[in-house]
Amino acid sequence: MDFQKASSRLDSIGITASTLCAIHCALVPVLFTSLPLLGLGFLANAWVEWGMIVLALMIGTYAIGLSHLRIHHRVLPLILLVSGFAIIMLGHAFAKDRAEGVIVPVGGLLIAVAHFVNYKYTGVCKHNRKEFKLRRVV
Repeated sequence: MDFQKASSRLDSIGITASTLCAIHCALVPVLFTSLPLLGLGFLANAWVEWGMIVLALMIGTYAIGLSHLRIHHRVLPLILLVSGFAIIMLGHAFAKDRAEGVIVPVGGLLIAVAHFVNYKYTGVCKHNRKEFKLRRVV
């Protein structure tokens, strides 16, 4: 399978996972009391939240890291990815109540933006690794 196609698919999955994580982090505190009535009480579980964070971290690291190394060599998606996870971790560690419900989704959306930028960079770069090395040497 072509790596650019696989990377684009992973970025699409990453955008979806990160956006769902951001929505989860924003809505769960607001809907906390009504979740059990709707049969969605499991969404307020810390394991679900950390599972989403770990999933987004694995997909982001793989998709953006390999695209950076193999295709576009640009650091902006990596910076956005690391910044998004830093915001999420800082929000969980230091923010409480409403502040956490605002800060953590911002981190999730920043990760989605990182995937989108990576997706765009991957689509722009149509050369393969050998051609890139030849152009850099010459």
